[in-house]
Amino acid sequence: MYDYDLLVVGSANADLVVGVERRPGAGETVLGGDLAVHPGGKGANQAVAAARLGARTALLARVGDDGHGRLLRDSLRSAGVDTSAVLTGGAPTGVALITVDPSGDNSIVVSPGANARLTEGDVEPGVLGAASVVSAQLEIPLETVAAVVRALPEGTRFVLNPSPPRPLPTEVLAACDPLVVNEHEARVLLDDADAGDDPADWARRLLALGPRSVVVTLGAKGALVCDASGVRAVPSVAVAAVDTTGAGDAFTAALAWRLGAGEELPVAAAYAARVGAAAVTRRGAQESYPTAAEVAALDA
Repeated sequence: MYDYDLLVVGSANADLVVGVERRPGAGETVLGGDLAVHPGGKGANQAVAAARLGARTALLARVGDDGHGRLLRDSLRSAGVDTSAVLTGGAPTGVALITVDPSGDNSIVVSPGANARLTEGDVEPGVLGAASVVSAQLEIPLETVAAVVRALPEGTRFVLNPSPPRPLPTEVLAACDPLVVNEHEARVLLDDADAGDDPADWARRLLALGPRSVVVTLGAKGALVCDASGVRAVPSVAVAAVDTTGAGDAFTAALAWRLGAGEELPVAAAYAARVGAAAVTRRGAQESYPTAAEVAALDA
């Protein structure tokens, strides 16, 4: 019997968000609205999203001994996330600088801070063995993610969203079940500026790199899932997007949780697409994440 449905290994940031009429180009200054500070980071976001849905969730991360670190711990605990593996010190808490335009699209720059100090030595096999699924991202050192893969107990499922994207070692790719990417991440991993415009082709080519399965997220168009049986489309739900910040993290968290509960990949991805759709209807990342009841109401 596992202690957790999902263990997230990843980043915890303070999101500093400014609304703008349009995002600036190179060398350009634009005026924005009032600054808002929210708890974020891909790891913390996934943990909160899963816990809000009802998953027993824990987070392995590192924050600074500062106000932003306390903000994150409070947010995680209030959502029901076990924070006993959230470490403190080494650097200030990571910060994400986010601009959001009126359509809800965003641009993000991340200062890793303490996230960059989450090292291989922080990865304890006993913690990994407490969950049926382990999820990770790349806002922490790639060496730490590789250490997670090497320490995974037999039978533990590994889900990776390679964001921000970079080339992945063979051992990490081989453990992914699934590898979860958006269009930008797919193109980077394929190392092909002329990869074309066919997400199904991206999915098949990514699967050929070694993961056990692949999910390509397509925003309002839903997602594609790909494994040895082929490529299948997964629909989403039409909603009025307000802010897309953190929606991909909500998708990945929901997907990982439902896979751990025994659902097949297309079924889990369809649920995750509805969770992501619900998340974009509210501003912010963690505060936008729905409960299971809210996801069910979206389908009604």
